[in-house]
Amino acid sequence: MTELSKYRNIGIFAHVDAGKTTTTERILKLTGKIHKIGEVHDGESTTDFMEQEAERGITIQSAAVSCFWNDHRFNVIDTPGHVDFTVEVYRSLKVLDGGIGVFCGSGGVEPQSETNWRYANESEVSRIIFVNKLDRMGADFLRVVKQTKDVLAANPLVMVLPIGIEDQFTGVVDLLTRKAWVWDETGQAENYKIEDVPADMVDMVEEYREQLIETAVEQDDDLMEAYMEGEEPSMEDIKRCIRAGTRTMAFFPTYCGSAFKNKGMQLLLDAVVDYLPDPVEVDPQPLTDEEGNETGEYAIVDADAPLKALAFKIMDDRFGALTFVRIYSGRIKKGDTILNSATGKTERVGRMVEMQADERNELDSAQAGDIIAIVGMKNVQTGHTLCDVKHPCTLEAMVFPEPVISIAVAPKDKGGSEKMGIAIGKMIAEDPSFRVETDEDSGETILKGMGELHLDIKVDILKRTYGVDLIVGEPQVAYRETITQVTEDSYTHKKQSGGSGQFGKIDYVIRPGEQNSGFTFKSSVVGGNVPKEFWPAVEKGFASMMQTGTVAGFPVLDVELELVDGAFHAVDSSAIAFEIAAKGAFRQSMPKAGAQLLEPVMKVDVFSPEDNVGDVIGDLNRRRGMIKDQQAGVTGVRIKGDVPLSEMFGYIGSLRTMTSGRGQFSMEFSHYSPCPNSVAEKVIAEVKERKAAEAKK
Repeated sequence: MTELSKYRNIGIFAHVDAGKTTTTERILKLTGKIHKIGEVHDGESTTDFMEQEAERGITIQSAAVSCFWNDHRFNVIDTPGHVDFTVEVYRSLKVLDGGIGVFCGSGGVEPQSETNWRYANESEVSRIIFVNKLDRMGADFLRVVKQTKDVLAANPLVMVLPIGIEDQFTGVVDLLTRKAWVWDETGQAENYKIEDVPADMVDMVEEYREQLIETAVEQDDDLMEAYMEGEEPSMEDIKRCIRAGTRTMAFFPTYCGSAFKNKGMQLLLDAVVDYLPDPVEVDPQPLTDEEGNETGEYAIVDADAPLKALAFKIMDDRFGALTFVRIYSGRIKKGDTILNSATGKTERVGRMVEMQADERNELDSAQAGDIIAIVGMKNVQTGHTLCDVKHPCTLEAMVFPEPVISIAVAPKDKGGSEKMGIAIGKMIAEDPSFRVETDEDSGETILKGMGELHLDIKVDILKRTYGVDLIVGEPQVAYRETITQVTEDSYTHKKQSGGSGQFGKIDYVIRPGEQNSGFTFKSSVVGGNVPKEFWPAVEKGFASMMQTGTVAGFPVLDVELELVDGAFHAVDSSAIAFEIAAKGAFRQSMPKAGAQLLEPVMKVDVFSPEDNVGDVIGDLNRRRGMIKDQQAGVTGVRIKGDVPLSEMFGYIGSLRTMTSGRGQFSMEFSHYSPCPNSVAEKVIAEVKERKAAEAKK
């Protein structure tokens, strides 16, 4: 067992194409885990082992690998950069203690870098910055450093300076030791010399070294005082201060290099050991009650405490179902029985493995700080807590974004239905942002996801991995409904047909609720006209109707119902009568309250070469977009805006045509906003048409 101070659980995250996977490959090569480097562009990298990843040259699911450097154990997770797969980044950050944010030397801080950085800030994960691809045209280390300040509001602490730039990039100067690391042109990481600082860089090195020490000693008042009086702190003290500031995110040690050309990687790995926290130094995970409220207790990282672990990812592969687990405290041994606090059921640990991307090494035991995979667990889902049977507890759960796009699918042959059902069941367990439901009217299977690429990949996985050929319908937008006016109304449910009848009368006010408030209920009935025991039935009846609005049958958002009065019958009134009355009240009053259709609006971030900016903005305006901001960079312009999702289908094709293939974009859900009448009428007509066609069937 490795002692906990020697553990580093780290993630590598960045925008699409900044070089995360290549950086991971170099770490594995340097730490002796792989002997031949696989390149992303050849579809041969270790962590991109899915067929879809190899073909498209992108990372789709996070992959875990373990390796050793300077007698420290690294558990490394390579995460996707594409916005449709941010759930992978989010859940990886949840279980990591530190991270490496990779930025492209020429592209700088790109759209997805911002989202990932924001997630990491929310998860309070300490980070090192690595500016990659300094050998590329247009690369500029100091420009990217400035961007991290301006765009991410981060405080980068420059630890190295590049020697040469673009095709002249040969190495880096370590500011702390004032030594130059220079690599030859073989592209081998081990072929370097440590030399004196080049003469033309001496002044610059001294200037940046002074800034580095000044920032570091702010972490220790005594050292700062001594430094102000002209006494330089020891190397050990400086490193201790940098470690403290990195841990509290006061600053982010910033390195640079070229992962592809194997330059600058050793210093990055040393920085992970020197400055990123071990599992014990990170704030412990809070424990919660069944409702998800914090109890004030924490999962202290301690191998001798009772077991507390979080299942953060489920993966189905050729060896069976794998449950990825981060152990916060205690130990797990082969053959142990552990409790899943979410289901209340126990599970036996059969096989445990340490992951090397898609290879695995069998384990007999694991302890606090480890990230492992358990084979064959039956009822565990992402976010479930695994704990000691005698000490049940619940770790803070994960919250996943709601899907914004859906498609209808059907198997091409009749025998495919059962196969598709089993496959989709496994895929939902793996990816909590992927949902499936059956349309009650048409019986169609509806897949829901975070974007076109997300669903495209899912359909591809169904075809290749599970052998299910699908007929895929047009993408559907997840519209919503709400109300715009306050309405006072009354509804009576009365049924007499011999024997005991049903009676329930309610007087109520419905009004628009606060944004994102969902459905809220309150009662101001006095005098017992509607007895208290029937209030929950009124709430339940109304809430059950919120899934199907009166405009076009979409779920309803942000409605507040206040029960103000009513009447009951001593014999005929019952909870069911009041529940039916509430359902009738919903149907009666929603149209009166100015029900309207809402559409999902996406936060869109487009990169365009300067020559095409006018065309791109004109096109976004035609798509009913609201342009919020434009930022000119060295290689082009970033345009930020809000655009309705329904207008963004197939956008990548249009963008590539306008920009001769050089444009890029990313988008994520922002908010729901009222549909213009013309759009609402079209959507309502389409829904009616669809229902009529289904009725004929």
